[in-house]
Amino acid sequence: MGEITVVCSLTLDGVMQGPGRADEDVRGGFQYGGWGTPYSEDSMGRVLQRRAGVQGGMLLGRRTYEDFAGFWPKQEDNPYTDALNKQQKYVVSSTLTDPDWVNTHVIGLDDVAKLKSEQNLIVLGSGELVRSIPELIDVYILLIHPLVLGTGRHLFGNLHQPLTLTHSETTTTGVVIAEYKPGTVPSNG
Repeated sequence: MGEITVVCSLTLDGVMQGPGRADEDVRGGFQYGGWGTPYSEDSMGRVLQRRAGVQGGMLLGRRTYEDFAGFWPKQEDNPYTDALNKQQKYVVSSTLTDPDWVNTHVIGLDDVAKLKSEQNLIVLGSGELVRSIPELIDVYILLIHPLVLGTGRHLFGNLHQPLTLTHSETTTTGVVIAEYKPGTVPSNG
């Protein structure tokens, strides 16, 4: 049985929208795209590689896949491009029919549990997908940035799910990398 690990950058107020680039996700008139870039550093990449470096495939929602497919294959002399091209990518979508990025497979939401039973999967971003499969998620690795935006799309939306902190560390730029597993609400007894 595999595990599903979610890796997501968030602000302190839970916004996940557009951390990488100004034009990454402007839905709803979002104007703060690229908010995560000033906090990036090599140690964050090393920590993520160590914490989320599971063998298996990538599980992506359609919007995240389309953003990645439109950007990463075009980046030359970049170690991430080579790794992402080799990675098996599973896109959960009912509208995507002919993906053109190498090693990409389109699956339905009902296929996720079977795929998880066969291999480990890592989800990058993909908020709508994460909110659709909370019962299948084993680990959340959240990169919590020291920033409040006050507006934007949130990872969890209205989802209610208690989590247990299993590991945390802080980068030199103040990003808290916190690993959580679905848990139970602590009792005050």
